[in-house]
This record gives sequence, structure tokens and C-alpha cells, in this order.
Amino acid sequence: MKTSNLLVINLSVSVFLLGSVFSNAYGTFNKLVLPPNVTGPESAAFDRAGEGPYVTVADGRILKWKGPAIGFVDFAYTSPNRTKKLCDGTNDLELGPICGRPVALSFNYKSSDLYIVDAFFGLLVVGFNGGLATQLSGGYKYLSGIDVESYTGNVYMTDASLTYNIRSLAQPDFTPDSTGRLLKYDPRTQRVTVLINGLAGGGGPAVSSDRKYVLVPEYVNKRIQRYWLQGPKHGTNEIFMTNIGSPINVKRAVNDGEFWVAVANPAQGLRVNESAMVLQTVPLTESVDTTVTVVQETNGAVYVGSSHTDFIAVYTN
Repeated sequence: MKTSNLLVINLSVSVFLLGSVFSNAYGTFNKLVLPPNVTGPESAAFDRAGEGPYVTVADGRILKWKGPAIGFVDFAYTSPNRTKKLCDGTNDLELGPICGRPVALSFNYKSSDLYIVDAFFGLLVVGFNGGLATQLSGGYKYLSGIDVESYTGNVYMTDASLTYNIRSLAQPDFTPDSTGRLLKYDPRTQRVTVLINGLAGGGGPAVSSDRKYVLVPEYVNKRIQRYWLQGPKHGTNEIFMTNIGSPINVKRAVNDGEFWVAVANPAQGLRVNESAMVLQTVPLTESVDTTVTVVQETNGAVYVGSSHTDFIAVYTN
């Protein structure tokens, strides 16, 4: 066969593969509806048995999905002063210091402990039986995201911005003052250290599957930074991605070395690899418009959280 013909064949195969990679494979949309009057499932997480999703909601609870016959049930809460009569179903942020407002979740898959960041109570943890979470570290303006690296147990979290408008929790209002931080909590020493300063609207971080680095999005700067945990670049950070809209949250994908990025304006989920290549784009405007806060992949589906909806969106093939 002539060389020119081989080039044509190879080019055709490449175009076909690229079209498959970039196509939206999640075309079926469903809802996991929250209990009546409950809104704001900003985060979704699954335990090591694959059960869930566990979701944070605006009235201060963490709920667990128990299947379509049961729906969501109470699992945990963050405030020791919370009462069901006062708090269940509330969207009043004035009650936050009483009811709590958990924002993001991440499991330690070795211990089955669920780590939580709360807008009013900081970093907390609760065991596999749920109930009242234990505060580990407080005094933050607004912790916006969390990821637990289960091998070491280290917890990575973001303090979004020192001038974040806490009264606009349901409508992100980041002031681009570059005062956000990427933090690490070491459960052995119970110490918090600052890894990156100067983030503008830092969102939910994600540690790579090989534990070599952590990605942290900047909502205002419309980019993602990479902080190196191991290797010759250890302790340094660099720009990982830019020009992808406003990234709010990063989560590990099922495939090693890949991530899902929740992006606002327009609302979409991006599957990217460790080389910052976009492998797949999933439009999310059908379910959550511009308020998407997390895209979490598990069991062949993509689960999408939002600060405004009364459901978790589920996209399947």
C-alpha cells in the first residue's frame, strides 16, 4: 500500500477516535430527589462499598441515598446545637451558626471516616455510623472543598477567600483579592499547614491517583493549579489548565490519572488527564444551569451537585 494511502487511513482513524473521546457519552438524565423543602446538595460522595451518594444540604445535614424505594435519609450533622424542629428544611443562612452548613465531603477509604468542611464549623469528621461530626479544626472564613488521600490520611482543603460573602453561599460571590489558600491537615499531628497562598476563589481540590500532586481550581482566575507532593518539583505549584470557564471543583475519575472538573459558565463537566488534555465534555445545563458545584463519577454514572437544586442529577449512558 502506498504511503499516502496509509496516511489517509491513519488520519481517518484518528479523527474517529477523537470524535468518540470528545462526544457526550452521558445522554440519559435522571434525578435523585431530596426530601421536601430541602435544597443545596453541593457535594456528593460514595463510601468504599459504593453506597450513596452522601450529600451535603443547606439545612446542615449530610444525607445518604438508600435507593428509590427509600430515598434520602439522615446520616450526619455538623452542629452540636442543631435541632430538627428549627433546622430541617431551612434555607436561612442566619441559622448557620446553629444548624451548620456542610459544603463538601470526602471519605478516607481505609478507615471509612467521612471528612466534612462546613461553612461555619470548619473541618470535621464522622465515623461510618454517622451522627454528630467531631470538629477537627476551626476559625476559617469559608472552607469550600476537601479531598482525603487515604494512603496517608492527609486531608487537603481550600479556604476559598478571606472576603468570600458567607451570606451568599447559594450564589457564589468570590471577591478576586487572591487571599484563598490550599491547606493540608495531618491527622497524626493534628496540624494544618498552608501549601498555596494567593488563590482567587479556590474550589474543591483533588489528589492524583498516584499521590504525586494535588489539583486546585480557582473560580475567579478561571484556571487550575497543580501543587507537587512528590518528585523533583515537590513543594512547588504551577498552572495546570486555563481557559476552561470557571472551574469550581475537581474530583478523581474512575480511570487512574484522570479527573472530572465541574465548570460554571457554561455549566459542564470536563474529563481531563494528567497532561491537562480534555478527554470528554458533558453539558450540564439541562439539569443545573450555571450552579453546578461538583461532578462525581461512579458505577458508570456521573452525579452532579448544585447549590440551587432540590435533587442530585445523574447522567448515564
